[in-house]
Amino acid sequence: MIEKNASVQWEGSGKKGQGRISTETGALTAYPYGFGSRFEDDRSGTNPEELLGAAHAACFTMAFSFACDKAGFPTASVKTTAKVRLTPQGDGFLIDRIALTLEAVIPGIDEAKFQELADGAKKACPLSKALASVPEITLAATLRA
Repeated sequence: MIEKNASVQWEGSGKKGQGRISTETGALTAYPYGFGSRFEDDRSGTNPEELLGAAHAACFTMAFSFACDKAGFPTASVKTTAKVRLTPQGDGFLIDRIALTLEAVIPGIDEAKFQELADGAKKACPLSKALASVPEITLAATLRA
C-alpha cells in the first residue's frame, strides 16, 4: 500500500484568506493559493483545479506509457494536458469536465492500437477512477511521427 501526503495552511477568511500548499516530496513548499488565483487572473499562486489537472495528466501519462510498454511499444515521447472546468452549481461549484489531450511518439504502433491503448489507460488510471463522479472526462489522442 502506498500513501502520499500533502498539507494546506490557511490564514484569514474567505476571499481575503491565503493558503499555502506543501507536499511531502517538497515539490510544493508553502506554495500560495487563494481566491484570486482560483477565481480571478492572479498568476502568483495555484488553485485546486490546476493541481487536479496536473495530477490527472501525470497519472494518465504514466498509465499510458506502462500500457504501451506491456503491449511491446516503448514510448519515445508523451505529452498530456488536462483542462479542468469548474462551473457554478447552486450555491457552490462543480467540476463538470476534464479534457485530456495526449500527443505521443511511439515507433512501430498503428493508429488503431494507439487509440485502444490511450482509451484503456484513461479507464485504468487511478485518478480517472477516483474522478468517476466528474460528468465528462474526454480524451483527444494524437499519434505523432
